[in-house]
Parts: sequence; structure tokens; C-alpha cells
Amino acid sequence: MNWKAVAAAAAMAGIAFGSVTAADGTHDSRIALMKQIGGAAGALGAIAKGTKPYDAEAVKTALTTIAATAKVFPDQFKPGTETGDQEASPKIWENMDDFKARAAKLSADAETALAQLPADAAAVGATVNTLGASCGGCHKAYRIKE
Repeated sequence: MNWKAVAAAAAMAGIAFGSVTAADGTHDSRIALMKQIGGAAGALGAIAKGTKPYDAEAVKTALTTIAATAKVFPDQFKPGTETGDQEASPKIWENMDDFKARAAKLSADAETALAQLPADAAAVGATVNTLGASCGGCHKAYRIKE
């Protein structure tokens, strides 16, 4: 069996498991989902920087993780879960439609990149810039920095 196929299958299982275990809307579940996105973004960043060789399967896996996780992430911010989270701004619950729209844009951007799979490190870099702008905008608006 191809190690890339095994890695992709393991990543997809991780996405599914993470989505199931993160369904309670707690601070820990939110962090788990953000770590999935961060790990995927890190994998793309390493390819873009040239510290890891270009690998189409790794790019597909990372983009799939970002797209899927961004879709379910807003569901972790149900009414009544706004207290006790030291990183999530109360503005999330005040502007839920905008928060959901930002997550949907990140997911759509990742799906677009997946459909037009970046073919080399430079193209992965451009994708990282696009995805990073979505991530950064949401963090700026809705994350409390420690």
C-alpha cells in the first residue's frame, strides 16, 4: 500500500474523529478544531517555504482538512457557551452571521484550491496567502489574544 494513501486515510479519519469528538461546543473542542486547521496550514506552509517537498497528496489532505473543519467550526459556538472561553471574543455571539460567513469563506477558499490543486510550491504559497487572509481576518475580529 502506498504511504501517501495511508497518510491521507489517516488524516481523513482524524477529521471525522475530530468532528465527532468536538461536537460539544466546549473550549477544548474549539481548540481541537483550530489545531486541525493549524496543522493543515502548517503542512501547506512547509511546502510553500520549501522545507518540505511538494506532495500533491499532502496538499489535498491539508486543503480537505481545512475545508471540512471550517464548515463545522461555527457549530461549536452555540448560545450559552460564551462564558469561560479565554480566547473567543463575545463578539462571536453578537455577530454570529458574520462569524459563520467568515468560516464559510475559508471553507470555500480551501475547496476552490482543492478543485484547482496547486501544482507546485509557489502555487501552494499563493493558496496559503489566500487562506491566511481569511484566518487572520477572523482572528483579528473574534479572537482574544493572551
